[in-house]
Amino acid sequence: MADTGRVLGEARGQGHLVAAPQSHHIRVRPMRLVLYAILILGAVIAIVPFFWMASTSLMTLGETINRQWLPRQPQFSNYIEAWTEAKFAKYFVNSVIITLTTVSGLLVTSTLAGYAFARIHFWGRETIFAILLSTMMIPDSVTMIPNFLIIRGSIIPLPGGSWLNSLPGLTVPFMANAFSIFLLRQFFAQIPWELWDAARIDGANHLRFLVQIVLPISKAAVLTVLIFAFIGSWNAFLWPLLITTRDTWRPLMVGLWSFVTEAGPETHLQMAGAVITITPVLILYFLTQREFTEGIATSGLKG
Repeated sequence: MADTGRVLGEARGQGHLVAAPQSHHIRVRPMRLVLYAILILGAVIAIVPFFWMASTSLMTLGETINRQWLPRQPQFSNYIEAWTEAKFAKYFVNSVIITLTTVSGLLVTSTLAGYAFARIHFWGRETIFAILLSTMMIPDSVTMIPNFLIIRGSIIPLPGGSWLNSLPGLTVPFMANAFSIFLLRQFFAQIPWELWDAARIDGANHLRFLVQIVLPISKAAVLTVLIFAFIGSWNAFLWPLLITTRDTWRPLMVGLWSFVTEAGPETHLQMAGAVITITPVLILYFLTQREFTEGIATSGLKG
């Protein structure tokens, strides 16, 4: 302490200013703590059901009855038993075909419509777009009966007659989506018009400009639409249950519901079936997580 005082005195005598040592304290704002607590609570609420489902799928029937949180020894055979007993192989293939067909059709219609609303000036564009957006306010339950009557062929004649228990009946009604068109329209509208002018000089039309320039730089938005469409089609339950009376085209969700009603108290097999059902969605999300977040942030939907 004496040496420190002597050095400070000499420094003052020579006209130099010496900064006193400062202690660094980390300030923690109360509001930030509250925010972190809310986020942690939300994460726990979201994760616990998935953890319980995965844990229960590896238990024995006795362990599920005793309501344990962890299995003593993982029973991976539950997945094999659920796969074979519930005919998940057939339902899984049906879901893959239905989802790929629906997503492909939706990407085509949403891309073309979104580009038209964003880059092409035509009469009544804003009015038609406003009417399209207004359909997002209509609950699905309101349009389900009219869609069912159309699919059955009661309102308009359909190629091949009724589309009940068929692939077109499960896919065609969902190949157009107002939200997907809106999301792509918002993204396409942000593309500089100078690119269109340069493409016009090179002799490109709208279709070539869309395919060669717009889509390559809109990868994030297209992947976002793809993820939403995949999740919606893969998780569809009520509509397939309504228009399918046979196992020919029943998807995985309807198969899981049938298995749950038939399996009775075999909770461990029900949870194994649930894990099998959600695994493709989780894999797709984790593979495209970065593009999904970027697509939401750059399409006018961020908070």
